[in-house]
Amino acid sequence: MRKAIEKNAQLLALFAIVCTTVIGTVHLITKDRIKSQEENKLIDTLHHIIDVNTYNNDIYQSCIIVNNIALSASSEKVYLAKYNEQAVAAAITTTVPDGYNGKIHLIVAMKYDGSVSGVRTIKHQETPGLGDKIEIRKNNWIDSFNGKKVLGTKDTRWGVRKDGGIFDQFTGATITPRAVIKAVHKTVLYFNSHQHELFQKTPNCQEQL
Repeated sequence: MRKAIEKNAQLLALFAIVCTTVIGTVHLITKDRIKSQEENKLIDTLHHIIDVNTYNNDIYQSCIIVNNIALSASSEKVYLAKYNEQAVAAAITTTVPDGYNGKIHLIVAMKYDGSVSGVRTIKHQETPGLGDKIEIRKNNWIDSFNGKKVLGTKDTRWGVRKDGGIFDQFTGATITPRAVIKAVHKTVLYFNSHQHELFQKTPNCQEQL
């Protein structure tokens, strides 16, 4: 009986080792491909929210990391668009802490004049059929930010209509759009206050890899 138990334990240990080895091998084989796919998806997103005809630098490589509590509780990335070294626009990743089902990750693009060039949802856990309308493939609501400007911290237009703002809410899901609007508003304010210094920084995202 004891020998049988020991044999089974050895088999289980061997099985665990084999499984761990297989998982590790698969990870090594696929991690570069996954990384490449993620990069391509981000580049495609950047091309959709900043007109590619307005800049001539490598926007993906022109990336800086910022740590500013006014923007986010975590570090965020800023992708700088330039035409012959002249500032054109910037796309800033933004973490929304108060989504209905947790954090929402956005990327917000602004032209140098302070107007919103485009917004996209990168990652979220919002309820399918309700809060997931923040995805461009589900609904065009996220495009309602295009061309908008922020007139200050007390700009009451930046809210859902239910709160007196100019943005539509979702039927049965007000928390999600309210949180996204708040985050985009905060990001635009940050850009308006820091745009000059952002474009003076040396790209450093690749150093953090």
